[in-house]
Amino acid sequence: MDLELTDGPGVAVPVHVPRATGPWQRVHDDLAGRGHAVVHTTWGEWLPAALAQPRLRRLLGRDWTRYRRTPDPTVRYRFLASRLLIKYTAAAALRVPPEALDLAYRLGGRPYLPGFDQVDVSLTHTGDLLAVGLSRLGRIGVDAEPADRRMRFDLLRAQMCTPTEAAELAPLPEGRQTAETLRLWTLKEAYTKALGQGMRLGFTEFGFSLRTGRLQAPDGSPASRGEWSFATHPVQGRYLLSVARHDAGLDPAHDTSARTMLDPGFLSLMASRPR
Repeated sequence: MDLELTDGPGVAVPVHVPRATGPWQRVHDDLAGRGHAVVHTTWGEWLPAALAQPRLRRLLGRDWTRYRRTPDPTVRYRFLASRLLIKYTAAAALRVPPEALDLAYRLGGRPYLPGFDQVDVSLTHTGDLLAVGLSRLGRIGVDAEPADRRMRFDLLRAQMCTPTEAAELAPLPEGRQTAETLRLWTLKEAYTKALGQGMRLGFTEFGFSLRTGRLQAPDGSPASRGEWSFATHPVQGRYLLSVARHDAGLDPAHDTSARTMLDPGFLSLMASRPR
């Protein structure tokens, strides 16, 4: 299942980056040319090099203490790989060393890059999959689920579907119905993450047309004017990754260097930090 559902400017195809050394060029090109980029990997791919990284404490920064104090090895190593993935992805896009970037968290745990207010960040993980979305033109949200996860429409209908969505899903054959329910779930997760709402926004308060992919109000009427784009891609051969991105009409300049993207007044502080 590889489907773009959009009445907006579209979504970049996710890039597989199996190691900290890249490949990163397409990530930079996507952010510069399309205004956003999406990266996926597994924490197992990143872990060996991460554990051998002599600059690990500097790379993690304020997350070092949390990393060291997490008792469960699986949780600790996934946390390590995910934070390095965010930093290396942002560094590749902004053309700065990863250790020069700080990572902080908004209420609810959403990561952001202090000083780079124009760059929105979204992280998702499931199983061994990690994925990061970056956008410089508006909000972005990413969500993933195992492709073989069985999500039963009859059990989830009241929890996640608008009347219009339920009417489109109900007559489908069971196999396709299950697949479409899973895709719809990941799209809704990605959209609410992009809004910064998470599960606080009920899934029955908005919907998607399975036919056109457009964002809809619960009654099936259009809920956007083309500023939102959505896509779902199979990745790693066993996951579905959905992306929601908003084009806020911000400055479309292709220069994504830190000097251009960094907030005024913050650049000199970053430049003066010891390497």
